[in-house]
Amino acid sequence: MRRETTRGHGVTSLPMWRTFVGLVLCVTLASLATSGVAHADTVTSSTFYLAIGGSESVGVQPTANDPRGTRTADGYTDDVVVDEASQGVALDLHEIGCPGETTGTMLSGGDKCYSSPDSQLNEAVSFLQTHHDQHGIVTIDLGFNDVRTCLANLATFTSCVNQKLTLVHTQLTSIVLSLMGAAGPNVDFVGLNHNDPYLADARNAGDGARVARDSLVMVQELNKTLHDVYSAFNIPVADVASAFSLGGDHSAKLLKSGTIDQGSLVACELTWMCAPAPFGPNVHPNNAGYLAIADAIEDVLPPLT
Repeated sequence: MRRETTRGHGVTSLPMWRTFVGLVLCVTLASLATSGVAHADTVTSSTFYLAIGGSESVGVQPTANDPRGTRTADGYTDDVVVDEASQGVALDLHEIGCPGETTGTMLSGGDKCYSSPDSQLNEAVSFLQTHHDQHGIVTIDLGFNDVRTCLANLATFTSCVNQKLTLVHTQLTSIVLSLMGAAGPNVDFVGLNHNDPYLADARNAGDGARVARDSLVMVQELNKTLHDVYSAFNIPVADVASAFSLGGDHSAKLLKSGTIDQGSLVACELTWMCAPAPFGPNVHPNNAGYLAIADAIEDVLPPLT
């Protein structure tokens, strides 16, 4: 973890500390341009940051204007940019993710952002080919949207998850092959695993505990599949699950008893699942949740300076 900054959980305008960092960055760059002298503690030449994935990759959160969720400037990519600026690295951020993206639509298009024959993968490959000789980082945030629909039907849950995970393994492998084939020698990849926002349902009566238990099994199996794919390509995995305490004492308690103290649910603290209407329940991370994801990325990202 590279920083010791905190934010509140709600969606706000550009934080004052982020504005300050931006001003310092601008002043530093201006000083370098006029003097022509580089120092070790100043911002280096720009490195691109290509963010690939679904809604979390573009920082979606519920807002007053759109309680269902809209992209914001308070996602994990924004936090990574600020973190690296504090380390002397200017990241040129390119977010091409699409809410609802699956590994299938990533390959073939047909989502709400890319019409076939175009796709997010085509956009990513084109970008990497165009920037082949540059330094850059790529984060891949896929898989969750492939399996989340399996929670809708208890009778078919297990077979649905197994089928979806087989597809995720095959399709994500194809995606990574295409991305790495297009990337230049100075590009670092990071894959993300996933937290489980549905753990918050354990506080609800009725089927809440069942949904939480099933979702936990589903996400843990998804994360194993993602790890298998990324490790085959020597791509480090940002452990978002651990950042959200998935698989810790709380999760073990839930699997054993079917109940969990709602006051200790990390899902309530780091997502909008327990927020009052109209903002919740919403599966997306809040500001603190996105900050936790950014920390997980920074933990495995090689130094860029």
